[in-house]
Amino acid sequence: MKLTNKAGQFSAEDSGTMLVTWGLSFVVLLGIAALSFDLGRAGITRSELQAFTDNVALAAAGELDGKQDSITRARSAARNLISDSKTFGSGGSLLSGDADYTLTFFSELPEDDTAAATAVTTDPEEAIFVQAQATPSTVEATFGAAFSALTGNAGPNGLARASSVAGFTQYACDITPLMFCVPPGFSADASVGDMILLRSGGNGAAWGPGDFGFLDPNKIRVDEDGPCAGLNGAQLDACLLGAEGSITQCFSQRGVDIEPGQKVGIRDAVFNVRFDIYTAIMNGKRNNPDYPPAPNVIKGIVPKGKNGSCIGNQDVQSPDTLGLPRDDCFESGACARIGDGNWSAGRTAYVDANYGGVDPHPGAVTRYDYYLAEINAAGGPGGNGSILSGLSETGRPVCSPHQSLDVNRRVVIAAGIDCSANPVSGSATGVPVEEFVRVFLTEPVGDDGASPPTLDIWGEVLGSAGGGVGGTGDAGIFRDVVQLYR
Repeated sequence: MKLTNKAGQFSAEDSGTMLVTWGLSFVVLLGIAALSFDLGRAGITRSELQAFTDNVALAAAGELDGKQDSITRARSAARNLISDSKTFGSGGSLLSGDADYTLTFFSELPEDDTAAATAVTTDPEEAIFVQAQATPSTVEATFGAAFSALTGNAGPNGLARASSVAGFTQYACDITPLMFCVPPGFSADASVGDMILLRSGGNGAAWGPGDFGFLDPNKIRVDEDGPCAGLNGAQLDACLLGAEGSITQCFSQRGVDIEPGQKVGIRDAVFNVRFDIYTAIMNGKRNNPDYPPAPNVIKGIVPKGKNGSCIGNQDVQSPDTLGLPRDDCFESGACARIGDGNWSAGRTAYVDANYGGVDPHPGAVTRYDYYLAEINAAGGPGGNGSILSGLSETGRPVCSPHQSLDVNRRVVIAAGIDCSANPVSGSATGVPVEEFVRVFLTEPVGDDGASPPTLDIWGEVLGSAGGGVGGTGDAGIFRDVVQLYR
C-alpha cells in the first residue's frame, strides 16, 4: 500500500515540467538561430557578389562605344579597374580579375526583363550590352554541419550566385541636325585644320566622302522648349539649321536617321544668317534674336551697289577685302573634297587685302585661330570695335542688330558617317555614327546654279566633338549613358 501511494504521488507530480518544455524550445530556438546564421552568411555573400558584378558590368559597358577595339577595352577595364571582396564563401576573399566572373556581350535585350537575353555577339561594333556573371561561391552551412553530425545525413551547403547586365549609349544633344560622309579611317582630331567641301547627297545614288544630308527627317527630336518648337515644314527646317540656342533633343551615337541632302526650301540662306546675310526664307529673320550673326563676319562680299547695309538677293565681290581662303590644293585643283590644311598662299592674299600685307596674327595656325584672334583684337565677341578699318567690310555685323556672343556661332557639329561601310542612297534609319565632327564655316554657303541646286558648304575641321569617348563640345553636349538594365 505504501508503494502504491508513492507511485501515485509520482505520477501526479508536475513540478519541473516547464524545464522540459523550455529545454525542447531552446533546442528549436537555437536551431532557428543557427539556421538564420547560415542564411545570413549566404545572403551576405550573394550581396557582395552582386555588388561586384554590378561594378564589373558598368566598367565593361562604359567601353562599348562601337569601335573596333571596344570589346577588348571592355574586358581590360573590367579586369584592371574593379576589385572587391567577399566575407564568406569558398575561394579567396579578394574578388578581382576575370577568374571571378565571365562576360557575355549582346547586341540587344528583350523588352521583357524576365526573358533570357539571346542576342549574343562578338562583334565590337554591335556590342551594346554586357552581362557579368560571378563565379559561383559555395557558402558552408554551420547548422547544416551540426545537423549532419547529429543525424548522419548530409547537410546542404549554399551556393551564392550573381549576375548583372549593363549597357552604354552616347547621346549628342543640341547639335546641328547634319551628317556627312567621311573617308574610311577618318579621324577628326587627326584632320584639324583640313578644309572639307560638303555637297548635298542625292536620291538613289551612292554617297561618297563629302556628301551631306540631314538628320531626324521626322522631326521627333526638336527641343520643345527651344526656338523651333511649334514650327513645321520649311520654317522648321530653317530653324533647325539656322537658329541659335536649344535646337534639338538628343541623337544616339549608335544610329541616326538621315534623309537626302537636298530639301525643299533649304538653300544657302539657312546657313548664311551666321554671316549676317538674310535672304529668301530667312529674309524676315534679321531682327529675330534667335538668328544672330557671328561676331566676325568677314566674307569678301558686299551688297550690290552698296544700297543699304544688308546683302540682298544680289551681292558682289568686295573691292578691297577677302574672306578666309580655302586650302591651296583646292585652288590648284589637286584636291576634290578633302583638303590638306595648307593655306599659306591664301593666307598671304588674305593678309595683303585686309591688312595691307602686315600679318597682325602670325601665331594663328588655322583659319579658326585667325578668326578668333580677329575677334579678340577688336574687343571680344561682345564688342563693337571694327575688325577691319577703312575697308568695305568692318568685319562686324551691320544687317542684324543681334550680334551673337558665342564665338562658335560659325561652328556646326555634324555626324560623321562611313558611307562605304554603311551605304546610304537616300533616307535611312539607324545609321551608325563614327564620330561627331566640329566644322568651322569659313565662307557663306553657295550653290552651283543647278536645279535643284547643289549646296556647297566649305568648312575647316576643328576636331572631334565626341562619339568615341564622350566629352563636351562647344556647340553641343555629349552624354555617355552607362546604366544597369538587369
